[in-house]
Formats: sequence, C-alpha cells, structure tokens
Amino acid sequence: MASTKQTITVANRKLEVSNLDKVFYPATGFTKGDLIDYYRAISGVLLPHLKGRPVTLKRYPDGVEGFSFYEKSCPEHRPPFIKTVAIRRNRDGKDVNYCQLNTESALAWAANLANLELHVAMGSARAPHKPHSVVFDLDPGEGTSVLECAEVAVRLRRLFSELERESVVKTSGSKGLQLYLPLNTKVTYEDTRPWAKAVATRFEAATPDAIVSKPSKEARQGRVFIDWSQNHPAKTTVCVYSLRAVERSSRRSRMEKGGPTVSTPVTWDEIESALDAGDPERLVFTHDEVLKRVEAYGDLFEPVRALKQRLPKLD
Repeated sequence: MASTKQTITVANRKLEVSNLDKVFYPATGFTKGDLIDYYRAISGVLLPHLKGRPVTLKRYPDGVEGFSFYEKSCPEHRPPFIKTVAIRRNRDGKDVNYCQLNTESALAWAANLANLELHVAMGSARAPHKPHSVVFDLDPGEGTSVLECAEVAVRLRRLFSELERESVVKTSGSKGLQLYLPLNTKVTYEDTRPWAKAVATRFEAATPDAIVSKPSKEARQGRVFIDWSQNHPAKTTVCVYSLRAVERSSRRSRMEKGGPTVSTPVTWDEIESALDAGDPERLVFTHDEVLKRVEAYGDLFEPVRALKQRLPKLD
C-alpha cells in the first residue's frame, strides 16, 4: 500500500502523519487515525503521568496481529520538539536516550510511529533510581482470571490500610491488575524492592494454593503471581491510560462494541462489585469507555503522583 502523508495541527504544532486509514485492530477496524485521536483525547490526564519520565515505546507497524518491538532509544529521526533524556544502563555502562512525551503533539508523533503502548519506569528522568511508588503486578496464572487478581488486590489493600497507607489499583488492560502504593518521598529501589518481595512472600506463605511470588510458569498454574520484581530501575510497567495491543477471543464481543482495551484506573468499589457479581468483564474497559470515565470521574490515578506517604514497616 502506498504511503499517504498529510499534515495535521496538534496544539499549534504542525505534524506530518501518514496512512491514517491503516487498520491496527482488525476485529474492530480501529485505525492509526483512531489511535492518534485517542491519545490526543486522553492527553489531559495521561500527560501528568508521563511528565519528566523516560518512556519505552512498543510499536506495531502492521497492527496487533503483526510484528512488534520495544524501543527504548528514541528514534534518531524524531523532530526537534521531542525531548530526550540519557540514562545509563547498569549492565554495560552505556547511555540510552529515552523519549520524553511531555506534550499532546509528542503523543501524536509517537502514535504516528504505530506506537500502541506506553511503558514507563517507576522513577523520573531526573532521579531514575528513586521510585515514586511501589507496584505489585498481579498476573493470573492458567486457570485463574482477573477476579482472582481482584481478590488478591483486596487483601493487599487491607494490609496497607492496617499500615495506615492508601493504595490505588488499575487494570493492566490485558489479563491482570496492578496495585500501586504511592510514596513520593525519599526512597530508593534498595528500600522498595526488598519490601515488595517481603509482602509478596508473606502472602504466598499464607495462601500457597492461591498465590505465588516466583515467576515459574509451572508454579503459577491455578495461582495469581504477585510480581514484586517490577520494583527495579531497569523494569517498566504499562502506563496508566495506555492502549493495549490485545484482541482476545474472550473479549471479542466487548471489543467489537468499543475497540481496544486500556490500562484503566478503577475504584475499590468497582473491584468489590466485580467480585460480588463474579463478572470479569466489569474490569475490562475500552478506549471509548475510558474517555467517558475520565469525563465523569476525572483522573482516578492522580494519587499515584501526588499522594505523599512513607514506606511503612512490616511487622
């Protein structure tokens, strides 16, 4: 297919885009133009969570059914308005120039590169070794679902409430949930990583038939994997409000109504409601639903970047 280029105006900036009619999600007909429109529409709540953060792109040049790749180094053909930050890799001492997507026009530029997903580390560009939160990635093993993840999330929240700390939860946009304990205080990964591991292993010891804290595929069958290892400067987690490149048959009917799924912040009442109803679909949100949620509720994930809490001690 021949490339069709055109120029659009984003936040008073001219941006050259191409192939806006190219379909990225075949089951729903969601196109590159739709992709750009979504990231522009969600930018008001998304950008505060990207500001000053190194971003890893995940690009799908031929859509969700084609080849994909992670891109840590910001493309050299980027326009001048795309800012970058150099962060040194521990494993080889080399600098990686990450993109910083701090503006609506930068989001549109990345979407034009067929970047469907945005992945971020827990630290900022200025202080990459100082995480703003602790994250627990709750991943359902074979034979479990997001509902089992929700049960674990409720238990984690109960522990943190006993420690007088607030926690925030979002869907991964794929299979599981991600629970955050906002800190925004002076901590390093040397503080948060062993603490997160201690929490995960405590839960595994209490209910070994339901929870595992090790990444073994065999051990995860029928259990929820509490992935505490994401608390590391080299690791990234999908950003809140990022689209996900999934079209699963179990979600086909839902996606046909609204399009691709999104990593979506949810309330604890919604978690409890899904558990009470035994309905995992209550924890799946499409891009159009997320835009309506933001209009109605604002940014439910705002405490992750604003709430200040000290890392509590475990008994």
